[in-house]
Amino acid sequence: MNTLSNISALTFIFLVTFSCSSAASPNGQNNFLKCLSQNSSNISDVVYTPSNSSFTSVFRFRIWNLRYLTESYRKPQVIITPEYESQVPPIILCAKKNNLEIRTRSGGHDFEGSSSTSEVPFVIIDLIRLSNITVDVEAKTAWVEGGASLGSVYYRIAEKSSTLGFPAGLCPLVGVGGHISGGGYGPMFRKYGLAGDHVLDARIVDVNGRILDRESMGEDLFWAIRGGGAASFGVIVAWKLELVDVPEKLTVFNIGRTLEQNATQLIHRWQYVAPKIDRDLYMGLNAMRVNSTSTTISASFFSVFQGGIDRLLALMEAEFPELGIVREDCTEVSWIQSVLLTGTYSIDAPPEVLLNRTQPTDRFLKVKTDYVQKPMPQSVFDEIMRRYQQPEGELAQLYFVPYGGRMDEISASATPFPHRKGNLYMVANFVDWREEDDQDSERYVNWVRRIYNFMTPYASSSPRSAFINYKDLDNGVNNKNGKTSYAEASIWGKRYFKKNFDRLVEVKTIVDPQNFFKHEQSIPPMQLKMGKQGSLSDNLDE
Repeated sequence: MNTLSNISALTFIFLVTFSCSSAASPNGQNNFLKCLSQNSSNISDVVYTPSNSSFTSVFRFRIWNLRYLTESYRKPQVIITPEYESQVPPIILCAKKNNLEIRTRSGGHDFEGSSSTSEVPFVIIDLIRLSNITVDVEAKTAWVEGGASLGSVYYRIAEKSSTLGFPAGLCPLVGVGGHISGGGYGPMFRKYGLAGDHVLDARIVDVNGRILDRESMGEDLFWAIRGGGAASFGVIVAWKLELVDVPEKLTVFNIGRTLEQNATQLIHRWQYVAPKIDRDLYMGLNAMRVNSTSTTISASFFSVFQGGIDRLLALMEAEFPELGIVREDCTEVSWIQSVLLTGTYSIDAPPEVLLNRTQPTDRFLKVKTDYVQKPMPQSVFDEIMRRYQQPEGELAQLYFVPYGGRMDEISASATPFPHRKGNLYMVANFVDWREEDDQDSERYVNWVRRIYNFMTPYASSSPRSAFINYKDLDNGVNNKNGKTSYAEASIWGKRYFKKNFDRLVEVKTIVDPQNFFKHEQSIPPMQLKMGKQGSLSDNLDE
């Protein structure tokens, strides 16, 4: 590793030590900063401490769920925004040496704030400056650094080709690091599978500060980071992605129906159609109030279809005539225009808006997810809609993601993401509230928990599955101190990963046996020790 000159190192230590004089655990923090200065050149410009004038803006800029900006949550001792992957290994090694935990932020969309908060002293590695993207049209691949946003990936692909795309999420602000490492679904996943299914290579910094590619990390670790949550295993600094073919013209529609227009009947019918229809069609669905002053609920059926209007109309007439779609509801667009529309931009917006990294500033939320494997009775939707008319449902949203198509064909063990064949759709209940209502946040959280409990008989079971990228600490957490048994860790682990949880634990045990990379729902390593009768017993270290 390169070292700073003695003069610049002393200057760096003086500046950061002075700025951190009011921070918690100053000895560990100052020793960490001293270690960085001695082992990483030109890093002082990307180090932010609590007394630094830019610290608060850097910290806040990357937090999507504002619940985790309140005073009840611990702030990092240091934020580092590396510009080069070579700057990441010293951060990890110096944090280990000084007993500081690491939180890695790619886009800041962790629903439970695990990329920005911790209950113990910690450092944030914010990858926002590691966002270079290189597209190879001829090879149909792209190297994408870990801090890039989905929007920037889409923009750079479209910049080079109008007939290539990447099957990832709808929200352009989401970071590729967390999205891909949790699987990553989007409007092309019924045709092509998940984002994680299209990773050809990766570069990860492991617990020993080594920068590993697919060959040097081995196939087990490469398997684990494509759906098992990479933050349990290291810091992803780049992905090599396999791009997919898209037609010159796609077709989109967004049709709203209120309860008075038979919305619940249409939702009930949707669950029979959307998972079984032609894989070229992604027909998502969300339901929410039409505005904050009304209890009227509207269900929006929105599509991204890999083809033209005529073919889509014929398909909808044959499979879902109840929706009543007509030609005027449909618009033919390019792939990048479809990205703009699903990302809530106007079809006429310049594609450059996808490069924007500014987060919304008004979301306090809690999310709970389920997988549905058998159609639910209409009475269930009637009851959910009734509950959405309660005061807590003012800003809530019920979101349905249809499965089927290619997802039925990929093995549940191909990557850690197990929710493949047998699932009709995922449903997510989002409850939002305003800042002025945050003192009553538990009222909103309990409201969405009651809906979740109500849906128990109709959701998947043994285990009741959940989506890792919509993290929910209600599913269980690792013990805060001491050991976590396999049974305890399985409470949340099997919900996200089902049988794949066991293999993830095995990989973790090999690559990070001391459990340096950890958070509330990180994969814990296994420890084998002698039991009371002299037999080996399995224990998972937090």
